[in-house]
Amino acid sequence: GGEEAALFAHDLYNMYVKYADGRKWKVEQLGFSATEMGGFREVIFSIKGEDVWSELGYEAGGHRVQRVPETESQGRIHTSAATVAVLPEPEELDIQIAPDDVVEHVSRSSGPGGQSVNKLSSAVKLEHTPTGISVSMQDEKSQHKNRAKAWRILRSRIYEYHESKKRAERDSQRKHMIGSGDRSQKIRTYNYPQNRLTDHRINLSLYSLDKIMTGDMGELVAALKDYDREQRLKNI
Repeated sequence: GGEEAALFAHDLYNMYVKYADGRKWKVEQLGFSATEMGGFREVIFSIKGEDVWSELGYEAGGHRVQRVPETESQGRIHTSAATVAVLPEPEELDIQIAPDDVVEHVSRSSGPGGQSVNKLSSAVKLEHTPTGISVSMQDEKSQHKNRAKAWRILRSRIYEYHESKKRAERDSQRKHMIGSGDRSQKIRTYNYPQNRLTDHRINLSLYSLDKIMTGDMGELVAALKDYDREQRLKNI
């Protein structure tokens, strides 16, 4: 929560985008909610390319940062947190959504202070009645583009909803595996004063946080993949 957490969320977003650029993956921002200082209360984006899921699927969970915030005048170290959810693109999966289960609302896009951005009704809100999940999208001037983006996000969130139920059922047998996607799990600490990143799932500490935050995630990703492979072999 707060401005520092939002700034950290933006830092995480930049880290993933830079790593994706290095892997020649395609990044598309689908929507975001920004703070006055440029942080992200929420940001939704898709990454497409070879091995994306196998390399970034381990990022789901709670990410904790320890540093002196830009808003701190006394030089004290604060602890904040951001949550990451990682979902496969549901277009590639068999997600059945009955049209009658989705209610669509169309309105004019609004800007800061609530004033109308344009005279056309371009903002789209979708509500999925069975799950109570709703998605609002007004980033684009085109109603068609907003609707398409809203549907992509809605499909992802419905998929996540059903997957979380499945995870709860099989949690006992998968408790030793990473990448389970539990967003409440604190998976990692980013300690800026010590230039240290610690992944608590595999007890790994890397003293190269500055490089990692600029997209140099290779060593971290490799360690997570190796650990997960070992755990899966043990559970066969």
